[in-house]
Amino acid sequence: MVEKNKKIPKHVALILDGNRRWARERNLPTVEGHLKGKEILQKVTDWFFARGVEIVSVFVFSVENWNRSAEEVNYLMKLLKNAILEEKEIAQERNYKVLISGRLNELPGDLPDACLDLINTTKNNNGGIFHICLNYGGRAEIVDAVKKMLKNNINPDQVHEGMVRKYLYNGELEYPDIIVRTSGEQRLSGFLLWQAAYSELFFLKKYWPDFEESDVERIIEEYNQRQRRFGGD
Repeated sequence: MVEKNKKIPKHVALILDGNRRWARERNLPTVEGHLKGKEILQKVTDWFFARGVEIVSVFVFSVENWNRSAEEVNYLMKLLKNAILEEKEIAQERNYKVLISGRLNELPGDLPDACLDLINTTKNNNGGIFHICLNYGGRAEIVDAVKKMLKNNINPDQVHEGMVRKYLYNGELEYPDIIVRTSGEQRLSGFLLWQAAYSELFFLKKYWPDFEESDVERIIEEYNQRQRRFGGD
């Protein structure tokens, strides 16, 4: 466990990368990597919440991921549907709230309804917040915010950072203290672009299916090595 005198980030955001490479290096179908990644994902909220982290955001499917093969996308949609249904029971049992950001109306079948049901069912839980970015893109989020402001006839003189934040998918969430990407890639890939302006960045070389509880302590340890600056010093 983390020592009591450690600084605990309030909001940790995770880019879950490397499922396919994990599978290929083991001569497994790529779907096996996604399945293993889902199993890890269902554990991370416990690991982080137990250490005092209050918000965990995860990037599970981007607006660019539709460009993958139809076979893989179809599998991912089924996997996500099962995960959303399972998450409803898990979140209720463990008393945490689930928020979902992204263009949910573009998801296939009854997946949008399943997402909304999960959000509504867990909205009064207070044991932490699990924020899922699904069919999400940082640029798409900003574009959608601008569209909503125009639709609401917001005068240009009224536009400021607080106004833009209000129109983001879940703008009430505190910004991430640290954003972590697995797999060794060192980029945000459009994840929480507005929110990430002053977030600390940390890149783990291991693939997401290899993520384990000790990595949570490693992230917190890394966060404690940083001196956060917000442009004032």
